[in-house]
Order: sequence, then structure tokens, then C-alpha cells
Amino acid sequence: MVSATPLRETSPTETQTPPAIGRALLLLMAIAVAATAANLYYNQPLLAEMAASLGLSQGTIGLIPSATQFGYAAAILLISPLGDTMDRRVLIRNLSITLSLASLGVFLAPSFWPLLVASFVVGLGANITQQLIPLAASLSTPETRGKVIGTLMTGLTIGILLSRTLSGTIGEYWGWRSVFLVAAIIAVVIGVLLHRHLPSQKASVSMAYPQLISSMFTLVKRHALLRESALTGALWFAAFNAMWATLAIHVTDAPFSYSVQQAGLFGIIGLAGIFGAKAAGRLVNRVGAGRLITLALLMVVASFVVLALWGDSLAGLIVGIILLDLGVFGAQIPNQVRVFSIDPKAQSRMNAVYMLGYYLGAAAGSAIGVKVMSLYGWEGLSIFGLALAAAALLHHGIKQRRDPAVTSKA
Repeated sequence: MVSATPLRETSPTETQTPPAIGRALLLLMAIAVAATAANLYYNQPLLAEMAASLGLSQGTIGLIPSATQFGYAAAILLISPLGDTMDRRVLIRNLSITLSLASLGVFLAPSFWPLLVASFVVGLGANITQQLIPLAASLSTPETRGKVIGTLMTGLTIGILLSRTLSGTIGEYWGWRSVFLVAAIIAVVIGVLLHRHLPSQKASVSMAYPQLISSMFTLVKRHALLRESALTGALWFAAFNAMWATLAIHVTDAPFSYSVQQAGLFGIIGLAGIFGAKAAGRLVNRVGAGRLITLALLMVVASFVVLALWGDSLAGLIVGIILLDLGVFGAQIPNQVRVFSIDPKAQSRMNAVYMLGYYLGAAAGSAIGVKVMSLYGWEGLSIFGLALAAAALLHHGIKQRRDPAVTSKA
């Protein structure tokens, strides 16, 4: 059984040292992050089957993964900041209920519009992930924060990538709707475990909701590092999601003509991102966040060069996917660690601003990527991803050169 000691309220004269986060609790949180994040990507390998089932065009069905990403972005803006003003354990319980009901809504959706709405609410409920990551950061010390965040991001990587394999396999044998019934059951189980074992935590600040939301804009204005991290992350995550949202369409068509299950298996190749996340978690305090991000973005740029030139061969796809996932998740850890270092009392709001940029980028990347794919094919999609990755590298490089002491902060 996982045990956790609730946080103790400290007096103003005490040194507020974060309590140690136990291995069992950290493992549970990593599994929960994986299971929750998976909901954002279950629909991607199923798009062709969903379109055929509901009589929708390729361009229209591309709105479904975008709706989930936009729902996630809306939750980051409107729900994530609440973690600074209320007990995250209670908030996570309510989000678990929302996620399970929304997944049932997708399972039962009779047509496009109910499916679109339910997919959006799935994104709202998946905000559990963005409550767990700041909670873990608050339970860790500056010395252990990189490893703790790296562990949770390893869970995130597994959830994102295996979600496609899981949904593709289930969809192949029992149809796309059954994927979301399974997702609803998983959400219930994870919600119960988290409510039982997470520590209660007192609010770090006290303010009204409108003030809480407006304070996020103040944080953006005040902290150049937050702005740089959010924009750079948005660009590379847009490129990442553009590729993954269209990969199933690409490989189920000629010259591959793979099945839905085979398309989902590409998620296993993407597990290379785990190595990027774990390595970045170990190295961020020694190498510096800025340098790690630069190296990782070079890998992302290289991945789209490979996908553009050799994306019609299996070997080219495998190499391109490995480079992409190593680079994206290798950059994510140092980028997030330096954001959490800015203001410990505003970690939920800092994370909300930061991740809002990410998932607005993800939603736009998915929607535009599907459209680009339908108009210009895989080569056009690869050039689109390359442009986004190059823009991220250029922006980060300019900021790094102007103020390396700030952008390298970890």
C-alpha cells in the first residue's frame, strides 16, 4: 500500500523545506500521469476508422484530436491555477470524475458534434496531469527536482506513446468506440487510487478566482524566462503533434497500407523518448537547461529532415520518429525544471502558463498538420514540421545568446 504524509503547515519563522516524496508515491504519480496523458492521444490512430464510421471527411475528422488538445489548453488556463489556491487532492478527484464521464460520452457519441464536445471535455478532465506535476515539484527539493520531474515525464512519455499502440490494438479488434470505454474504466481506477494515497496540501496563496487568473498575465509580463520557455515549447510541440496526428493517415495509405493496429505500433518506436527524458533529468543540473534544450532541438530539426527525405520507407520513419521523440522529451525536462525554479509559490500558475503554450501549439499543430497532409502529402507535412522546429531552435538560440545566465537557469 502506498503511504504519504500530509504536508505540515509551517510558521513564518520556520524554514519551509519540502517533504521527501517516497518512491511508492512517486511511482503511483508517474503511472497516473501516463494513464491520464494517454487520453489526449487515443483518437489519433483511430481517425481513419472514426471518419469511415461516421461518414466524415479527412479534414473534418482532424478536428477531433484538435478539440481534445484545445480542451486541455482551456483546462490549463482555467483549472490548473486552482492548484495554488486549493487542495490538489480534491481537485484531482473532481477531474477524475470529469474524465471518466467524458470518455463515456465519446464511447456513446452518435454523430460528429456530440463526439467533438465529448472530446473537448476529455481534454478538460486530463488536467489531472498538470496538477500532479506541480504537486511533485512542491514535494521535492531543488537537488532532487530534476530527477522527480524526469520520472513523471518518463510516465508522460510512456502514456503519450503507448496510448497509440493501446488504442490501435483495441480498435483493430473491438472497434474505435471500445477504446474509450476502456479509457473510462482506467480513469475511475486511477482516480480512486490518487484520492486514497495523495497527501492533502494547504493552499500556497489565497486570492479570488478572477484575481488568480489575471495574476497569470502578470507572471508572463514579469518573467522573460517564462515567456521564452512557453513559446519555444509551443513551437516544438506543434511540430511533434503535427507528425503524430498524421502518421496513422500516412501509414494506412500507400505505399505502406498498414492496418490500424500496425499504425498504433509506431508508438513503441516512439518510446525512445523515455531515454531522452531520463537522460535530461540526470544531466540538467550538471550541463545546464539552456545547453540541453539546444542539443535536443537540433535532434528535432534533424528528425524532420529524415522524415522529409526518407519518410516513404519504414527505416526512414523509424529513424525520424526516434530522433523526434528523443529530442522533444529531452528538451521538455530542462525547460520545465527551469520554469519551476522561478517562483515556488506560483508553481501551478507558472506551469499553467507554460503548458498553455505547449497545448495551444499541440492543438494548432494537429489541426494544421492534418490539413497540410491532405493538401501536400507527407513531404509537405515534414517541411511544415521542419519549419516549426527550426523556429523553436532559432528563438531559443537568440534568447540564449542575449541572456545565457537567465535562459540556462535550472
